[in-house]
Amino acid sequence: MSKPALLVTAADLAPQALALLQDFEIVYAGKTPQPADIVALARRHDPVAIIVRYGQVNAEAMDAAPSLKVISKHGSGIDTIDKVAAAARGIEVKAAVGANAAAVAEQAMALLLACAKSVVKLNDRMHHGHWDKATHKSVELAGRTVGVVGLGAIGRRFARIAAAMEMRVIGFDPFAKDLPDHVRPVDLATLWSEADVISLHCPLTEENRNLLNAQTLSQCKRGVIVVNTGRGGLIDEAALLAALESGQVGMAGLDAFAQEPTPANHPFFGHPQLVLSPHIGGVTSDAYVNMGIAAANNVLAVVGKAVAA
Repeated sequence: MSKPALLVTAADLAPQALALLQDFEIVYAGKTPQPADIVALARRHDPVAIIVRYGQVNAEAMDAAPSLKVISKHGSGIDTIDKVAAAARGIEVKAAVGANAAAVAEQAMALLLACAKSVVKLNDRMHHGHWDKATHKSVELAGRTVGVVGLGAIGRRFARIAAAMEMRVIGFDPFAKDLPDHVRPVDLATLWSEADVISLHCPLTEENRNLLNAQTLSQCKRGVIVVNTGRGGLIDEAALLAALESGQVGMAGLDAFAQEPTPANHPFFGHPQLVLSPHIGGVTSDAYVNMGIAAANNVLAVVGKAVAA
């Protein structure tokens, strides 16, 4: 009997994950799979499971694979999976919760430090022969207030790093329980008004899309630093640009964008108050292995016994 198919919406998977999935026929969708590519492969191979790294899995892809039992995210954010369609079809959706928490939290802090210390600007100036010691002033983060939106594994880890740097940490997450002592829970209105830094670590939902917009940014401290390593849709990008131009936002460090990859003419490019990275917060050699193993184990938790039988 041939092995059941497992579709990976990427061109590779960590060897440690593949070792767990040796009872499956692995089908790769390539480096940048489009929804139509995923549908076509699902129709051709009828996978029992899909591991999602890139691209979107929609209802059409699910209908193309009648044997599909589980969609497992190679990461923590499942907004690229149509969860409503999956539930209607009895397909489980699972995330690799916490597998990339260290990587993303570190990237968020790296972006914050780059903004507060003008790392990118000063590096560029130095390479062009300038010595700005007499004129430059950085932001000292110790004693400042950081507002963390989303207190799952990543947000909590970022909060712990910030607290270790003697920052005052406030946080908003209506679902979080048993918060550590160094995080003071607040409502969003309080977070906007008190935070010197806002760092976004929540999943994207229809309820929080454009959470940071012209209205909410106007409620923040003037010169606030914004960091987003969550999802691009959490920020109204036009409103953020306007706030940067007016000085309401001092700097922003972004690892997620409304459209990915970002178009070549994106207005963010070249902006002196923006530090950008291409959604690589969770892309480290360690996280690659951890997320692969977690995604594989989530598949096996649903279909492992059936495969073994």
